[in-house]
Order: sequence, then C-alpha cells, then structure tokens
Amino acid sequence: MTDWPEGVARHILGAVDSTMSEAARLAPHLSGPAWILAREQTAARGRRGRVWRSPPGNLAATLLFRPQVALSQWGLYSFVAALALDTALARVSGPHARLSIKWPNDVLLNGGKIAGILLETIGQGPAPAHLAIGFGVNLEAAPPAAVVEPGAVTPVSLLAETGITVAPEEFLAPLAMAFARLSRQYETEGFAPIRQAWLSRAARLGQPVTARTQTRTTEGIFETIDEGGAMILRTPRGPQAISAADVFF
Repeated sequence: MTDWPEGVARHILGAVDSTMSEAARLAPHLSGPAWILAREQTAARGRRGRVWRSPPGNLAATLLFRPQVALSQWGLYSFVAALALDTALARVSGPHARLSIKWPNDVLLNGGKIAGILLETIGQGPAPAHLAIGFGVNLEAAPPAAVVEPGAVTPVSLLAETGITVAPEEFLAPLAMAFARLSRQYETEGFAPIRQAWLSRAARLGQPVTARTQTRTTEGIFETIDEGGAMILRTPRGPQAISAADVFF
C-alpha cells in the first residue's frame, strides 16, 4: 500500500459543488494540512472562473494548508504543485509516457493537456490564513477538443494515452507524497532547486511561444523562468518577463 504523508488529513467525498469550495468551508476548522477528494463535482471551476469539466473517474482534489513561507512567496507553490503532479503521473503512467509542464502549471502527456492546477488564498483580513491548491487530472476521460479555446493544447486522458486505469483515490496517495516532499524542499532550501527541477521538465523551453492576456499578446522564445516564476521571453524588443498569461504554441 502506498504511504501517506504524516500529519496530513484526507477527506474523501461523494458529490460536492467543488473541492475548492469545500476547502473554503473547511478552512476555519483546519488543524493541519488536509486533502479533499470528490468523486464528483457539480460546479467545478478553473483559472479565471472558467468551467472545469470533471466527470467521475477523474481526479478532483484540493490541498488546504498554511504555507510556511512569506506571503509574497505563496504563488511559487504553483511550481511545487506542478512538479508533484508530474512526479505522481510519471509513477503511474509507465516508461513510455512523455510528460512535460506547460508554464506555469499545466501538465502535458504526449503533448496533450492531462491536468490543471488552481491556487486560491483563503482567509479574511489583511493577510490570508490558508492556501488551497486544486488539482484536476484526466485519469479516465478528457473533454472534447471542441470545448477548449482555439489554439489551446488538446485535452488527453491517462487511459486513452497509455491504456492504464488508475482510480482517483489510488492516484491521490503518490500525489500527496510528492507534494509533501517537494514543499519541504521549497520551505527549507528556497525556490532555486524547485526552479531547476521545473525547468528540466518545461514544455517548449528554447522554442517560440505566444503569451496572451486580455490586453496584450507577446511572442518570443521561451528562455527560462526567473527567481519569481515569471516566464522570460526573448523578443525583438529584448527580454520580456511574463508574470501571468495564457501560453499558446
């Protein structure tokens, strides 16, 4: 049986509106880190309020915890989460699966998007008390390509790409273990080793990409990420740091 990180709670639910919403409800009663897994979500959401389709058989889970780094560094858990998810998928997907991470935290399998991650702070007052990290992984089924934004990476599932079936509860354990190990490294050694590990798995590093916000489109060569996690693009106008955008290639 796969290990489980010490001191971390695990809540397995049937149907819920979303694990992120459940995390917000749980936060006032939190005594330590907790994973929340739902077998079905009825109102899941992705980044920027987008609908996230999460049929039964896929992983829908949120980790709720109190970060052990400065508030200004909470956003870098995005890279910790992506590495943990990449690690867990590598463990279950077999030696021939090609995994990579699309900046900042979409995990790709054989070039298609198998997973996404969402970070939200929870808490009132001048400083939030908790961080919730939502994970959605297409273990059994992927949404049809027709529902994604034009030019976006095509969704894929673990089952369709590898023929491997993994239950959400089974997948949660290696994900939780990987996150616990990597978050300890981040909290004790800083972002530098996380940054290097992330770059070793980065999709399209050294290749042309397009970064789009609601007001701006930037095209360039993806050179690296900086110490704050921003994507650095080499453009005709010189290096451009992109701190938030949708990336297309």
